[in-house]
Amino acid sequence: MLAYLTGKCYNILCKLNNLIINLNTMPRKINPALLKPMKLSSELEAVVGHGPLPRSQVVKKIWEYIKKHNLQNPANKRNIFADALLMPLFGKKEVTMFEMTKLISLHITDPDKK
Repeated sequence: MLAYLTGKCYNILCKLNNLIINLNTMPRKINPALLKPMKLSSELEAVVGHGPLPRSQVVKKIWEYIKKHNLQNPANKRNIFADALLMPLFGKKEVTMFEMTKLISLHITDPDKK
């Protein structure tokens, strides 16, 4: 009887293990809302180029601009200095990277919503 239970438990554990492995190796689906092209303000288009662009591409292009123009604070890399093009977006001379995404979202609008 013990051998039967041990074998049955082993089979259940094997099935659970296979299920976990399958869940971990399944490709993740990208949220279509993140890929939707959004309308950009003229201030944001001056930095990232003409839109519409998805949010992910906007953030990527902003970071390319920041790194190209060496606008990260060397003492604290989480802070970004605003130059002449970024000042209309940020509204102040220095912002954190978390503030940056919040401030940029004010310049991105959904073309379907009015």
